[in-house]
Amino acid sequence: MSEIHFGTAGWSYPDWKGIVYPAPRERGFDELGYLASYFGAVEINSTFYRPPEAKHAASWVRRTAGAEGFLFTLKLHRRFTHERKERWSEGEAETFRRGIEPIVSSGRLGAVLLQFPWSFANTEANRRWLADLAGAFSSLPLVAELRQAGWLKEASLKFLASLDIGFCNIDQPASSKSTGPTALITSKTGYVRFHGRNRKAWFDRNAGRDERYDYLYDEEELREWAPRIRRVADRAEKTFVIGNNHFKGQAPANILQLKKILTGERVKAPPSLLEAFPMLEAWTGGGGEG
Repeated sequence: MSEIHFGTAGWSYPDWKGIVYPAPRERGFDELGYLASYFGAVEINSTFYRPPEAKHAASWVRRTAGAEGFLFTLKLHRRFTHERKERWSEGEAETFRRGIEPIVSSGRLGAVLLQFPWSFANTEANRRWLADLAGAFSSLPLVAELRQAGWLKEASLKFLASLDIGFCNIDQPASSKSTGPTALITSKTGYVRFHGRNRKAWFDRNAGRDERYDYLYDEEELREWAPRIRRVADRAEKTFVIGNNHFKGQAPANILQLKKILTGERVKAPPSLLEAFPMLEAWTGGGGEG
């Protein structure tokens, strides 16, 4: 298998205090640096909500400098995936590229995630939109999250491959039109993302972020994904396994379980996470630091 980078979507959550991160904390405690000592990747969420700034990207690189092999994946700004009434400008694309340059030049960039909403169906107009993005960001390793099953057609997957855009395999609450569990790869980058299976909140427009991603996978559900992840990693140059079921530290716990399942090795876990999720004792051998 190619090297698998296990990580979480985001790192700054108030409800992680005392679960993922120690409480109380020492003065100057750095959440990102701490997380990088236990995981091989983190998916940056803030770049979706606002265009990235080079000073922030440089800070992220600096704060993870001691974590050998650690990589960032990050979301493309929503202007390119969600705000599609008018075409984005070249200036907007350049602003994004310039904002993440410190990550690129440091060799720490693993992938840029094009996370499209449910409304992004497999239409001619949307395929053109994807092709335009592939051209604008051709220097970056792109991966697209496409949630409708219409994108699973063979011709559509060949289209993504022709653009050198990777396919993001996702675990999400099931519906008749959603993509189910897959093990697809359309570029040299493999990507698997776990959203949780909180079906009631997922399809509730009034549900908040924490409700939507409040889900703890059990061991059987995680083991179901192991052969799929192996198939992805067998064909990719690098593979990312990211937990987005972040509420109250559930993503870090589940991702460490997946790492143990896939590698067979004892994993290292934050001591406070072991206290919050006692089942991790069997996966780490106890002791927190592994």
